[in-house]
Amino acid sequence: MAPVPPGIRLLVSFDRDQWYRALTFTLTFLLYTSFHLSRKPISIVKSELHKNCSAASEVAAMASSSSQQPSLPSLHTEVDCSWKPFDKSNYKQLLGAMDYSFLCAYAVGMYLSGIIGERLPIRLYLTVGMLASGLFTCLFGLGYVYDIHNLSFYIFVQVANGLVQTTGWPSVVTCIGNWFGKGRRGLIMGLWNSHTSVGNILGSLIAGYWVSSNWGLSFIVPGLIIIAMGVVCFLFLIEHPNDLKTVYAQNSSLGKAVPTRSWNGVNGHAEVYLQYKDSKNQSCDTELLLPRDSVRIPMQPVVVVKSESEPSAISFMGALRIPGVVEFSLCLLFAKLVSYTFLFWLPLYITKAAHLDAKKAGDLSTLFDVGGIVGGVLAGVISDKLGKRATTCAVMLLLAAPTLYGFSMISEFGLGPTIGMLLVCGGLVNGPYALITTAVSADLGTHKSLKGNARALSTVTAIIDGTGSVGAALGPLLAGLLSAGGWDRVFYMLMTADFLALLLLLRLVTKELFSSKSHPISTVELKEH
Repeated sequence: MAPVPPGIRLLVSFDRDQWYRALTFTLTFLLYTSFHLSRKPISIVKSELHKNCSAASEVAAMASSSSQQPSLPSLHTEVDCSWKPFDKSNYKQLLGAMDYSFLCAYAVGMYLSGIIGERLPIRLYLTVGMLASGLFTCLFGLGYVYDIHNLSFYIFVQVANGLVQTTGWPSVVTCIGNWFGKGRRGLIMGLWNSHTSVGNILGSLIAGYWVSSNWGLSFIVPGLIIIAMGVVCFLFLIEHPNDLKTVYAQNSSLGKAVPTRSWNGVNGHAEVYLQYKDSKNQSCDTELLLPRDSVRIPMQPVVVVKSESEPSAISFMGALRIPGVVEFSLCLLFAKLVSYTFLFWLPLYITKAAHLDAKKAGDLSTLFDVGGIVGGVLAGVISDKLGKRATTCAVMLLLAAPTLYGFSMISEFGLGPTIGMLLVCGGLVNGPYALITTAVSADLGTHKSLKGNARALSTVTAIIDGTGSVGAALGPLLAGLLSAGGWDRVFYMLMTADFLALLLLLRLVTKELFSSKSHPISTVELKEH
């Protein structure tokens, strides 16, 4: 007999539950990757909606001065090289308004999304949201195809897309929280939360491929991807391990079904009778108790009463009373303000500061997300090891503020230092953001004060991320307003937001440092769910 290959031996070593955990981990990772993939194109296309028209003017001026001829008005006006209505001098405010319309709708919708998600099947809720998001993402790209120059059209699409995208985060966090317990939750969710950065990277690369030739495809292709992933979600997403028990129970009952027959009973009522068959393996005592083939006994209906009622969905105010929800929500407001300012404005900043074209700036901006992957995993591992989520976030926020100042200074000294600072900034900025939105949200959504009510997870997640989304809406808007007076003002705003996020965690940090209950999270707690 030939030996079993080591790869097959590894595969069969995992039990059925582990395979379903792996499926849920991978599927929810890909689902939310597609969400972020569809958000990124707007930041890449900004530099194409309003091109650096002054560069063309400078080339024409240099050509005219070299030929000793009086300078003529440049043929490349703002109207010629930019996309209406973003060809005006207030283009930064208009681009900021598009960001703000999406993020403001996302913030408002997030508070409602968690409450709705607790009361609807997550798989169907998420599927509808992904299909609608793909539709609106494609619709933005069709503005290029049909030569639409109406600002109201783009604002409407952004608002609608922001609302439907709120179905994503509470749904996937609830699924991952249902399948994984508290043990190593920081590490698992740190790895899982890299979908944010992976989606940003893929979105940048896809949008950058078409941005200079046909920026409409920079939206249409990601829109089609999220639609396809919505179909995959409908076909394969398992919301909770208990959902599989029903399937197994049905399969086992079908395999062991006892043949039944029905006849019209008295007064037209249909009664079900169970027919017993003789068996050679039955003992004499059993044969005496069981009737013969000619005897049919009517089966009586049985009502099963649960010992305790199903836990009801938690209210909004009830979720706010969970210890730590308010502090982490407000902290995330400022942390997400910084992260989303980078998400929406970093490519444009690199274009202006480093004088690169849209594609190169988009490719370079992905390094921020690469650093974010490493930062999110490190934050999860450290917080698992120490058992101190708030302290881990506070230390990273403390280091992030001076790093942002260093990035604003060193980005003018060449490509090498810029790459290094992008990686460091990405890790320190996205580390706390990733930890709060994943492991911290899941911890609070399964807090001991809830007494095992797992239906609070989606609402708690929505409150925390919804509050953070308010900051995500304010950050790009403020960046659009402040950048008119120079990029230095934008970086001062980001550093101030980091310090405010740190201050909001001080009470929880003090409680963690002086509490004897803070301890590394045991792997035994994996069996909670």
